[in-house]
Amino acid sequence: MPDKRNVSGIYFRSQNKETGKWENICFEELSEEEQDKILDTKDVAFIKGLVKLLSNTLNNICTQFDIANTPSDESDQHT
Repeated sequence: MPDKRNVSGIYFRSQNKETGKWENICFEELSEEEQDKILDTKDVAFIKGLVKLLSNTLNNICTQFDIANTPSDESDQHT
């Protein structure tokens, strides 16, 4: 499991494998296996909403820290 940063604020209940206790864990901090289990049970509308929330979080972080993926020259740009 990645470090707990609680960035997105999109929490799911997950059982901690080390302690056996149930915890609220942000989606991005769940293992891929746990993410797949959640996504396999959700409909398209839920997944669209999740993607939009994660996209907004990413954009907010980039704005806050002035982060941009700017190619070093024209040959690196994708169309």
